[in-house]
Amino acid sequence: MAAQWAVLALLAACMASAAKESVLNMCMDAKHHKTEPGPEEALHGQCVLWKDNACCTANTSTEAHQDQSYLYNFNWNHCGVMPEKCKQHFIQDTCLYECSPNLGPWIDQADTSWRRERILNVPLCKEDCELWWEDCQDAITCKENWHKGWNWTSGTNRCPRGFMCQPFKYVFPRPADLCEKIWSNSYKYTMEHRGSGRCIQMWFDPANGNPNVAVAKYYAQNGRDASPTPRAVLLLLPAALLSLL
Repeated sequence: MAAQWAVLALLAACMASAAKESVLNMCMDAKHHKTEPGPEEALHGQCVLWKDNACCTANTSTEAHQDQSYLYNFNWNHCGVMPEKCKQHFIQDTCLYECSPNLGPWIDQADTSWRRERILNVPLCKEDCELWWEDCQDAITCKENWHKGWNWTSGTNRCPRGFMCQPFKYVFPRPADLCEKIWSNSYKYTMEHRGSGRCIQMWFDPANGNPNVAVAKYYAQNGRDASPTPRAVLLLLPAALLSLL
């Protein structure tokens, strides 16, 4: 019996390791993502950071820079023209979402008709979140959650009746409010800094490599919900394998 459980434990460890590796270097099952990451030499503008290994196509990267693109028919300028310095952060957010192959540990099932998977609670570096908030605090919006609740009768997003346009700094009083609420907790505000290996960077210098590769690996190996724990795998093994021992 001891030998049998030793074999089960070994198999469980192998399966747990494989499960953790499976969330690395992957693309989510969403509207515009490729099925597998790979080189994309022609990525446009701010998305070029991911050209060596991307989940987005060149066309998707170009559309990510439009005020209102075919990607989601979403209009940044729903309460007037968004300042350029603010728009750059939303473009970078879109590039990260569409292009990054390093979000696997935070991929979750989605309950929408247009995508099967989404990201949830991606730990965003403190600087990225705070700079986003700082550069957008005087931009104007009417909603704190941009994922849902819009008036789409015109084919693009418009403010619902009764919602007032006001500066971001009133809709999102703190950086954490912006980063966590605007996309239904896709991101999580953290106290971790760029270069720490513990948070995802929206911005980085590709000449120094992609720091998010190491971040994804760290969280994949440290019990993120996307990776089954060894104990969970072990509980699944006996019924399937005891008959083979």
